[in-house]
Amino acid sequence: MTMLNRVRSLFRRERLVFPKLELHVAHGCNLSCDSCSHYSNHGHSGTVSLEEADRWMGLWSRRIDVVWFSILGGEPTIHPELPSFVGLVRRHWPSARIEIVSNGFFLHRHPTLPAILAADGNTQLSVSVHHASEEYQERLKPVFALLEAWRREHGIYVQIRPSDKNWTRRYEGFGDAMLPFEDGDPRASWEICPARECKQLHAGQIWKCAPLAYLPMQKAKYRLSDKWDPYLAYRPLEPGCSNAELRAFAALEDEDACGMCSSKRRLFELPNPLRRPKDRVSTAA
Repeated sequence: MTMLNRVRSLFRRERLVFPKLELHVAHGCNLSCDSCSHYSNHGHSGTVSLEEADRWMGLWSRRIDVVWFSILGGEPTIHPELPSFVGLVRRHWPSARIEIVSNGFFLHRHPTLPAILAADGNTQLSVSVHHASEEYQERLKPVFALLEAWRREHGIYVQIRPSDKNWTRRYEGFGDAMLPFEDGDPRASWEICPARECKQLHAGQIWKCAPLAYLPMQKAKYRLSDKWDPYLAYRPLEPGCSNAELRAFAALEDEDACGMCSSKRRLFELPNPLRRPKDRVSTAA
């Protein structure tokens, strides 16, 4: 069944459909991609347990359907129980396409993963490439060799994403000096947003996007400017919401919170994320 037919099939039901729902299973990352929209370049850590994720999903799986469920981070392969999340998602959303998004470097830690993906059948592994330098590509050679073996032996679908080719600046500065954009055009920001369908399942709530969902983590780690206060005041969808509130949330396009992002695509050449800038040292308390 094609993606379009799956969406049409789901919409024929009474349950609300989310085109995409994402879950951070790990907040840390082994790379440091400048201006990462999930703030994974800011030295965060921690994982979400299977039990916790099960509880979060259970709060919503009786009320919503999901076309595409992404397991990511951070870097999801940091989580020692990553393969078990595939079955967990499948129990809650039997028809969803399950995707794992990884930079690939720690996939070798999960030798059971390809068999689990193959057995499920409605999955894919997406590997994001974040730099074209010889140094980075050399580090990827064993990753690509592993992926080729997994494809050959298990028949899994692997997508390679050249993420650095369309890398845009999501905020100004870093750490304590990080600042939102002040373009004053939330509608324009929403219209160019590459993640406007990527709702986040975090802390049992559903958030509009990753920059809003993980901004409180930034606030806890860094002395952010008070210019972030309006966005820190954002309130996600609570599991106890009414059906009317759920539908309004799903239908909402731009809102004031979108103003934290740029109203135009600010492309830039991503520095090699294998190298962590020496001058980017946290001054957080």
